[in-house]
Amino acid sequence: MAVNPYDSRPWLDSYADGVPAEIETPTQTLPEMLSASVATYGRRPALEFFGAVTTYRELGALIARAAEGLRRLGVGKGDRVALVLPNCPQHVVAFYAALRLGAIVVEHNPLYTARELRHQFEDHEAKVAIVWDKTVDTIADFPSDLRVEHIVSVDITAAMPLSTRLLLRMPVPKARASRAKLTGAPAARRAIPWKKLVDHRPLSRRVEGPELGDTALLQYTSGTTGDPKGAILTHANLRANAMQGRAWVPGLIDGEETFYGVLPLFHAYGMTLCLTFAMSIGAKLVLFPTFDLGLVTKAARTSPPTFLPAVPPIYDQLARAASRGTIDLSTVRFAISGAMSLPVATVQRWEEATGGLLVEGYGMTESSPVALGNPIGTSRRPGTVGVPFPSTEIRVVDPADTDVDRPIGEPGELLIRGPQVFQGYWRRPGDTADVLLKDGWLRTGDIAEVSADGFVTIVDRLKELIITGGFNVSPSEVEDALMAHPDVVGAAVVGLPRASGGEEVAAAVVLRDGATLDTTALRDFCRTRLTPYKVPKQITAVDDLPRSLIGKVLRRQVRDRMLAD
Repeated sequence: MAVNPYDSRPWLDSYADGVPAEIETPTQTLPEMLSASVATYGRRPALEFFGAVTTYRELGALIARAAEGLRRLGVGKGDRVALVLPNCPQHVVAFYAALRLGAIVVEHNPLYTARELRHQFEDHEAKVAIVWDKTVDTIADFPSDLRVEHIVSVDITAAMPLSTRLLLRMPVPKARASRAKLTGAPAARRAIPWKKLVDHRPLSRRVEGPELGDTALLQYTSGTTGDPKGAILTHANLRANAMQGRAWVPGLIDGEETFYGVLPLFHAYGMTLCLTFAMSIGAKLVLFPTFDLGLVTKAARTSPPTFLPAVPPIYDQLARAASRGTIDLSTVRFAISGAMSLPVATVQRWEEATGGLLVEGYGMTESSPVALGNPIGTSRRPGTVGVPFPSTEIRVVDPADTDVDRPIGEPGELLIRGPQVFQGYWRRPGDTADVLLKDGWLRTGDIAEVSADGFVTIVDRLKELIITGGFNVSPSEVEDALMAHPDVVGAAVVGLPRASGGEEVAAAVVLRDGATLDTTALRDFCRTRLTPYKVPKQITAVDDLPRSLIGKVLRRQVRDRMLAD
């Protein structure tokens, strides 16, 4: 193995003032972390949902009662408890209640199809499922050999203020439509109402809780490159990542921040930034079932955000609203973007609108998920994903031979090592061995270039590189060139098979309103930015692009559509 050129960690010189090179070794499990916040910030607001506030002391009591309810359903250490919920207070309570018993939480997207959910339930075999009432029947209709022992039905509107609930029950079309989006009446008779689950005395202290090395969470990967797999994340993994996040933003004031939960808690990014990081510092977490500009604008009038984790499309929409005077974002001091590339134009628009900082981070489900970030300060470098977090190491290697390190500045596969790196995939030792190398190095599957001072630029996904005429083509590079054209507002670039072998570069583009596709002119435009073999041979105009639940373009689906056409 060659000497890792980044062993000296040159990025430390770019850290913001006060950011340590290393974090302390975690000593708290997640329930212990939450209990510490309850003890310290008991009277402070922990959650806000449509204006209804729950203090840390009230949250702690709800968790203890829900844990007792789960214990009476037979949940114990190592059992899986599936959560199929949107963002709501019950989600936070259920998450920590299951962990308090030493159980393993399994997060699910409540909008998944029956087929998608069934695949995951077959894999993890949860004992209890805590489910949004609109999705209960989907779970209840699973075949008898797959049925969980108990289903708990959650009406998220029960956590809203009484005035809001009364408005939702008004006999007018708008109220009925709003209520239909938020709640449903499941037909399954065996479902246990959430209210009954928490109608108990608090959990006895005699119940054995988890240890740091125990599995806390099975977080399923998105499946954009294959069947979803459950990433095994321990209490130590998740606590470490929350500590790394806290260390990364030294300007935060414990017990005084307001986080906005616009990212889904069932996604790794939203889970860490909101469910663990925010709770660990005694922040108020304002929850939204889904991102809605109107709801965010209304909430900002009474509970202005100070920290807003999100994705580029959300930042762009909010910044445009702020420039129109629709919303005041001047209180947002820190914003960390992830999950997809952050355009420099969005950074500029956001910072002009708020006066605060917007930086890009990087991670994956298998790293709990955050591993790198731009420094919170003048050393940040828009266009990159930043530098490694405290206690995090990187390597850049030859994808065909991970023992061979690439020289500084040369592209290669990014490897990560740190306390946030996962333990493997649930019941998939072969898949685990493919990505988790000796000495704890995690293969990211991303092609990266790293500067001499340690700033990382993601070039592309290893499995999405296009090979044409023997040359490698980065889809992201071609997409950036297309997006530079004033008529193009969205682009996805894929490789389509040639009859003669290899692939040709193809693009699907979304045009601005009123524009028409001129493929010749668009190719000529690309040639001013790309070498000829990278210019798309085929360009198709589409109304929209398929995206993941957090807005990432799903190139595989784009490719499938283009092949079908």
